[in-house]
Amino acid sequence: MNTLVNDPARTVFTRLMDWFAKGWQSSAEADMIASLDEFTIQSIAHDCGISPDHLIELAKAGPHAADEMIEMMKALNIDPAEVELRLRNQFRDMQITCAHCASKGECRKDLAPGAASENFAHYCGNESALNALRANPDFLLG
Repeated sequence: MNTLVNDPARTVFTRLMDWFAKGWQSSAEADMIASLDEFTIQSIAHDCGISPDHLIELAKAGPHAADEMIEMMKALNIDPAEVELRLRNQFRDMQITCAHCASKGECRKDLAPGAASENFAHYCGNESALNALRANPDFLLG
């Protein structure tokens, strides 16, 4: 029987469980980093080019805290892989900016219908970097 697949209650339940699992995983990762000794945290943060406090904040934000940045790049015809490969430090800084962004709801709303390229300049903390990248043909998709 295939009735469970189309059951709206099961779909909502599955989504809630996925959301809870992701939140628990992010929390566990943040707790793990926060439980490290100060020297180790400083060493990891130094290797990443960020402060120890920033490292802990980013761990709390979770592994998908900057997913919108990748989607925004694609919406603007920017190749995220090329940017990450050639401009590693800038890519990392943009991820940090995205992870701390307070406009994620607006960003996601614009990304869904494809309106991001018209509206991102009004709220995106990476606006100037994104505009510079999309002006450079070396970083454009296809």
